[in-house]
Amino acid sequence: MIENIKAVHLMGAGGAGMSALAKLLGAAGLEVSGCDLQQPHYDLENILISPCIIGHSPEHIDKFKPQALILSSAVSHDNPEVLRAKESGIKIYSRAQVLSELFNNAQGIGIAGAHGKTTTTSMTGLIFLQAGLDPTIYVGANVPDIGSNAVSGHGQEKYFIAELDESDGTFELFHPSIAIITNADWDHVDHYKTRNEVIEAFTRFADGRKKFLIMCAEDEGTSHVYEKLINHENVLRYGWGKNFDWGAYDIVNNPGGGISCKVSHHGSELGRLELSVSGEHNILNSLAAMAAADLCGVDFKTSAEILKHFHGSERRMQVKGSRNNILVIDDYAHHPCEIKATLNAVRGIYPDKRIILIYQPHRFSRTAKFAPDIARALNLADEIFLLPVYSAGEKELSHSSSDEIIKLSEKAVTRINNNDDALNVIEPRLKSGDILLTMGAGDVYKIGEKFLGHHGHVE
Repeated sequence: MIENIKAVHLMGAGGAGMSALAKLLGAAGLEVSGCDLQQPHYDLENILISPCIIGHSPEHIDKFKPQALILSSAVSHDNPEVLRAKESGIKIYSRAQVLSELFNNAQGIGIAGAHGKTTTTSMTGLIFLQAGLDPTIYVGANVPDIGSNAVSGHGQEKYFIAELDESDGTFELFHPSIAIITNADWDHVDHYKTRNEVIEAFTRFADGRKKFLIMCAEDEGTSHVYEKLINHENVLRYGWGKNFDWGAYDIVNNPGGGISCKVSHHGSELGRLELSVSGEHNILNSLAAMAAADLCGVDFKTSAEILKHFHGSERRMQVKGSRNNILVIDDYAHHPCEIKATLNAVRGIYPDKRIILIYQPHRFSRTAKFAPDIARALNLADEIFLLPVYSAGEKELSHSSSDEIIKLSEKAVTRINNNDDALNVIEPRLKSGDILLTMGAGDVYKIGEKFLGHHGHVE
């Protein structure tokens, strides 16, 4: 697809997925230019041939004269810049088309799932990197332990570890040597109209693998995928206890953060795993990462020692700092299952502290479909503050506002009109020793940063 292409232009270059692709293409020797509607939140210095241009314009095509235009999923094909590229005879590709070509020509380890894929990809990438396998890594968030959201590797085995996006179905373009499915929950209701459509898509992805499949046995969706598989060869399952290929048991939540467990492989105990990150969901994520590493020759002892020092990805239960003895934590959770997992994990770390939650619903379609489940999950917090829905470009739907969640909540929920008003409403309610938890996939994190008095950018 991109063979013999020397210059590419990326629209939406500043986002998580596109900035990571830009880094990989730049490392491959291509001239990469880019633009975005907003200031890039990922460092593209020394990656693009000139600073990322803010805004889209046909003039970019005239200026850079790329041989290929690569679009983020947010860019419409009737955008004037895209139309200029078409008029000029320039090849136009989606991010997934280009990334899948790079991935499918390597030993791909592809991590998919409605939740947990960023952390699982980060864990897997860190193991392979520190075990000396020199992999290529592509993640949908900055990983402090890796130092980026992308790494261009040169290992002899050509391992390519990538987080795969199921939101628009393009993960089916990827054919991993090792496929990992963390779960197959129903999300992205704008694309998948029924739960069964999700199961069918993940089943096709699983059957499209080149060899191994690693899947969570504790998720109802993945259990349905397992039943529907055409090819049951080389399938490894992980979960709680000793009855799966990889299992975890004897779980201990560490005071102040972290969690540990014993790990079994085919029923035999391997030893104890100590994690710096918290939450039982991260034990499951680590089992998937260690299973992939084991298939590639990295033993449990090595993987466990590396994961012991894993500090998580940005916006995944990320401790941002403290002020007036109030700890600020930020998390990307926006689906009911993620909200519940994060709140339970924070409660496990700080059982005696009040959790003051600022939640920003993400997308009108998701809010309309899951409002009752979101309301139930939010009730795990001590106090709940709710922002308007972050549209992510969607048009507003009826019965899709934050007010619908408030109506369904068993607890009192305080509505906040916008991010700017948030601290005026919340600060008088905060007490020394509280946890201030910002949650959502939009820009809610800025409220925590404003409270702390700094304005650094995260995913």
